[in-house]
Amino acid sequence: MDKVQLKPQSMLMPLPATMVSCQAEGFVPNIITISWIGIVNSEPPMLSISVTPKRYSHRIIKKSGEFVVNLTSEDNLKATDFCGNRSGRDYDKFKEMNLTPIPGKVTSAPLIKECPINLECKVRRSHLLGSHEMFIAEIVAVHINNDLLDVNGRPDIDKLKPLVYCPVAREYRGGLVKLLARYGEAAAKKEK
Repeated sequence: MDKVQLKPQSMLMPLPATMVSCQAEGFVPNIITISWIGIVNSEPPMLSISVTPKRYSHRIIKKSGEFVVNLTSEDNLKATDFCGNRSGRDYDKFKEMNLTPIPGKVTSAPLIKECPINLECKVRRSHLLGSHEMFIAEIVAVHINNDLLDVNGRPDIDKLKPLVYCPVAREYRGGLVKLLARYGEAAAKKEK
């Protein structure tokens, strides 16, 4: 099969479709949809999100130094899309989407009750990269709906039904639940 070279672009996909909630003094609590996200460290657990400075949430995160990454499921599709296409300058997104803010245990940013997993984060550093500023944050608390845990206390991905975003096609996808192998199994299989 031949390869075709395309212009450089953000073609990593699919990406998690997350709703990031944030709050700072003088601002209404806000939600921004973010797929520019990834794990960057294990000990301590850290992740990065990238936000363009023109977004309303950028100022809130810069001022507060904290946020909550709310992982979404297929059930959160409408709210995820709305929060990514409307500005917190004009809308109270919690109210508009009937989302329930829950006070964070470690941060002042609210968790979104309707999201199955919530990661409270504190910004440790940031880097302006060009169109976006990358915030590197430590995950300081994790919350999960108890009905999503398996018998070993781990998240059951089949129950989660994660929502993902494909940036090139500009579309949301679900149904990433087909188990192909467990970590290390595929590489350990002997060739016939």
